Amino acid sequence: MRTKKPFLTLLSLLAVFSLVSAACGDDEGDDTSAGSDDTEQTTAAAEGGSDMTESTMADEGSGDVAEPEGSSAGMADDTAGTAASNNPVLSTLVDAVTAADLVDALNTPDAEYTIFAPANTAFEAIPAEDLDALLADTEMLTDVLTYHVYDGGKMDIDQLAEAGELTMLNGDTAEIAASGDTLEINGESMVVCGNVTTSNATVHIIDTVLSPPA
Repeated sequence: MRTKKPFLTLLSLLAVFSLVSAACGDDEGDDTSAGSDDTEQTTAAAEGGSDMTESTMADEGSGDVAEPEGSSAGMADDTAGTAASNNPVLSTLVDAVTAADLVDALNTPDAEYTIFAPANTAFEAIPAEDLDALLADTEMLTDVLTYHVYDGGKMDIDQLAEAGELTMLNGDTAEIAASGDTLEINGESMVVCGNVTTSNATVHIIDTVLSPPA
């Protein structure tokens, strides 16, 4: 049976709106209020309960102007590992994925993943010495990271809420419940930016690092 270190006990919910807006919102000047079916309203787990509008970008990027790689539209054409590496909101996650040698797995072109991606602030809530220990322990790091990945299909917020639970890539179960316009995972982590589309995954940015069951 695996043993878990206390570094995955997080200090508190953090306000992440300002960081995830780069991935969750449209690029400056785009209008996301026109009532498109591809627009998801997600609620930040930040103080004040601010709403954020996120577009899956399924129909965007078709104009003459190229979308920035770090935006949702830019991420839509890339596989999950590449998309995350271009988004500064997920830089710590990318470091962790690289340390666990999981980049190639996340870039499998014919995969259909659902990924709960912790924002940088989720990792910042972990004491530095514990985070360093996690990054140095490849076996535990792999267990933690694969607990954030479902490989049975690309699921949006509505589908996840209906499913109620998923068996993640590491074999453990994650409990999922609707919470207003967003989702709560294991009663502790909130989706702050949902339905971010990549070529092989649907990514939901979350505000804490998920801890696999002991």
